[in-house]
Amino acid sequence: MNSEFTIAVHSLVFLANAPGRLAKSELIARNVCTNPARIRKIMSALRKEGLVRTKEGLGGGYMLDCDPDEVTLAQVYRTVSCEALKLRWCAGDLQEDCPVSSNIKTVMNQIFDDAEIYMGEYLDRITIGSILKKVKHD
Repeated sequence: MNSEFTIAVHSLVFLANAPGRLAKSELIARNVCTNPARIRKIMSALRKEGLVRTKEGLGGGYMLDCDPDEVTLAQVYRTVSCEALKLRWCAGDLQEDCPVSSNIKTVMNQIFDDAEIYMGEYLDRITIGSILKKVKHD
């Protein structure tokens, strides 16, 4: 999991809380406690996925372009953090005569692949709308 996922979810819930209203990257960034350039990068990915739309120019900004009760956290995760659990480096592959060293990378990759599947199944049960309801009532 990476911070882009949390920022994307926070931003979508923020936009869902004000349906039909445009929000500038600076406003979203203040709410999320990050910088506007980072918001613009994440929003670009969300826009490509059809979750937000943008209006350019004066008075422009971002607006939710989906039903928050239908967008799952798994969709958001796949958009901004796919395979975030898998490590970029794994020990092993150096000593062919050692069964641990020669096989650990394959075994660990399978564990991470399985974890991604289970996490995706869990995140598919949570929507942006359900998070908005929780933050407004908890």
